[in-house]
Amino acid sequence: MAKGGMTARSCAGVIALALTTFSNPVWALERFQIQMVAGDADLQDAARGASTLRSLSEDDDANPQDLLAAARSDYAQILAALYGRGHYSAVITIRIDGREAADIPALEVPQAISDIIITIDPGPEFQFGAASVAPLARGTELPQGFRSGAVAESGLVTEALDNSILAWRNVGHAKAQLQAEDVVADHATATLDVGLRISPGPKLRFGSLAIEGAQRMREARVRKIAGLPEGETFSEIELRRAENRLRRTGIFSSANLVEDEAITAPDLLGITAQIVEQKPRRYSLGAEVASLDGVSLTGSWLHRNLLGGGERLLVEGEITNIGSGQSGIDYAIGVSLDRPATLTPDTTAGLVLNYSHLDEIDYSADTVEFGLTFSHIFSDTLTGSAGLTYSYQNGSDPGGDFQFRNLSLPLGLTWDRRDVANNPTRGFYIDVTAKPFLGFGSTGSGIRATLDGRGYRSLGQPGRFVIAARVQAGGVWGPTLLETPRDQLFFSGGGGTVRGQPYRSLGIAVTRGFGPQFLIGGKFFVAGSLELRAKVTDKIGVVGFVDAGSVGIDGVFNDLAESHAGAGLGLRYDTAIGPIRLDVAAPISGDTGDGVQVYIGLGQSF
Repeated sequence: MAKGGMTARSCAGVIALALTTFSNPVWALERFQIQMVAGDADLQDAARGASTLRSLSEDDDANPQDLLAAARSDYAQILAALYGRGHYSAVITIRIDGREAADIPALEVPQAISDIIITIDPGPEFQFGAASVAPLARGTELPQGFRSGAVAESGLVTEALDNSILAWRNVGHAKAQLQAEDVVADHATATLDVGLRISPGPKLRFGSLAIEGAQRMREARVRKIAGLPEGETFSEIELRRAENRLRRTGIFSSANLVEDEAITAPDLLGITAQIVEQKPRRYSLGAEVASLDGVSLTGSWLHRNLLGGGERLLVEGEITNIGSGQSGIDYAIGVSLDRPATLTPDTTAGLVLNYSHLDEIDYSADTVEFGLTFSHIFSDTLTGSAGLTYSYQNGSDPGGDFQFRNLSLPLGLTWDRRDVANNPTRGFYIDVTAKPFLGFGSTGSGIRATLDGRGYRSLGQPGRFVIAARVQAGGVWGPTLLETPRDQLFFSGGGGTVRGQPYRSLGIAVTRGFGPQFLIGGKFFVAGSLELRAKVTDKIGVVGFVDAGSVGIDGVFNDLAESHAGAGLGLRYDTAIGPIRLDVAAPISGDTGDGVQVYIGLGQSF
């Protein structure tokens, strides 16, 4: 071999060395420790949790430059965490291979780092000596812990300042700000004296609302939807309420209300709405599978801003019971046109037109309804609705043909206090409806009412174990059973009521004329569900559940009512749009079903 060449053996050695170098960096950290001289478990967890180095030390790709930068920032990070717990005389040392991190020049990064030790002496817990904010606007609520003798947590000082300025802004002083602060820590007595001075500034009124970013949306409609009370006393609450009105339309990807820096004489403060419009059209598809009920498909097409005034045109379609062994295929299509800010900024008016076809075991029916609806948002959690609807239903059963016609006044109220709509871990949801109706021809008159109540509670660590409960109830008063439109009666069974029982399997057996007996819904209904949801990993959860339902003619707790129940186990896999649901259930009482049923869908069962 020529001089300077390389043997196969030496080549293999170089390759091995290279692989070793890249798989195990020369800067690999061998030891990382955080030592607390004193402090309870909560304080230690807070200090450790504030360390950037702690998480970076677990990264095999972290290089010395990253580690040194993290160490420099950790002084402030950890100190802020200790301030938050009332410790203002802490001593923090961060040793990198025996050298204090703060003493290592930024341009002299070590070639390798093998040892990092953080030592924290939190010092004594400080208490507030003096704690004052002045002047205070009426209605100011200072934090309960911001008082003499309480633990001097830094967050309480910030909260007291924020609450004080917010109170001034809510009574018209939009330019309220901190004028002076006097914060003194006495290390000898371990006390913190805090004195905050507020400058309220002049009392102002809302000026005109300017619009930035409108493209398809008409500016006049933006102002109408926002509902900013121009000319009235400035209020932070009203400002945020107007901002929320714009956001909840779904028209804008972002909507922010920004105050002008300058005041317009004599006392007007202009506001600018900075909006970014979303793409006007949206499509959605969904599917759910049950072993006995078959496949359900849903789809929708939405135009968010049909005429440039925030009008929402929604077309929805549904096909259910595909492949069901219990009934034929049901389908429905609905068209609605909603206009926000009608009558009031918080009221939406709508026109609806719906058509549905039901092909049940013992009857079939086609229903057309159209109407006018109004929904009003009372708060972020409370919504009400009212409307006027005409409905026409034509169908047949073993007793012959039937027709129902009625004019109804549907009323509804929804109270939603859930933390997350599609996978709640705490809170409650209550939806109640009442629908007085006037029948024509063979249709009776009366009122139909429903209740859907759901509650959620976490046990122990939030979201780790969740108890979920649901109660559904409904009733029809006034007409006889056969005078009531078939789609206004109640069934039980299936994924939406009692899992493990066939879809709409529990109803009332009746005869009409001299015809044979057949099954229709009851005038009264109640169902309950109880679930225990447990997280196995961050993505996977298991569920145990039991459901029960009852249907009757004149009540659900008498000898004429029929009932059934089911129970089972479920699996959940969390995704960005909600958990994928798999439930397996079987009957535990009643004679409407037999065998195991499987349900697959998106989102929790309730």
